[in-house]
Amino acid sequence: MKTVWKSWLALCLAGWLALPANAQSLLVVGDSISAAFGLELEQGWVSLLQERLHQHGYPYEVINASVSGDTTAGGLARLPSLLERYQPALVMIELGGNDGLRGLPPANMQQNLSSMVRSVQSSGADALLLGIRIPPNYGVRYTRAFEQVFVDVSQAHEVPLVPFVLEGVAGEDSLMQADGIHPTAAAQPIILDNTWPAIEQWLQSRSEDIE
Repeated sequence: MKTVWKSWLALCLAGWLALPANAQSLLVVGDSISAAFGLELEQGWVSLLQERLHQHGYPYEVINASVSGDTTAGGLARLPSLLERYQPALVMIELGGNDGLRGLPPANMQQNLSSMVRSVQSSGADALLLGIRIPPNYGVRYTRAFEQVFVDVSQAHEVPLVPFVLEGVAGEDSLMQADGIHPTAAAQPIILDNTWPAIEQWLQSRSEDIE
């Protein structure tokens, strides 16, 4: 546990020292997929995102507010204080997997995600949805309804969607931990590559707006 906290502190300090004082933040509100469950924090895709932003000269600080086991209801409850504290320019929402694994109603998940997007937009920030899928053993009807939630929320609120953050990772034994649910360290760059096009498009549009 001490090692994890030391790594987290070192990562935060490195980010703060490398960024200008007026750097804006990108906020990730997710579950174990973004919290680097089973890994050192610096191995996770969110930490790799911070590195890539630095490499491309984007002056943003990435705030990882992901909590393993979190649901859309939990994310919705935590969001107001996060928006107030960090005042992010972009909020990436990576939630829903635990709703699905618990068999919670897709309608409730859709309501929670919609409320989160509305709160983000009301704060003046932009939102990006990071979609997830659940194993087929939950049944065709449920899995289809689950996946459709992300599409419907994206379209209803006109926010971009990464359909499946674990594309090319899920189902690959060499890229999944022993539990078959959480990605390995080797999978993290792939997850970043899955999300990067949408993030980069936002970054470019943001730069154009500033110019």
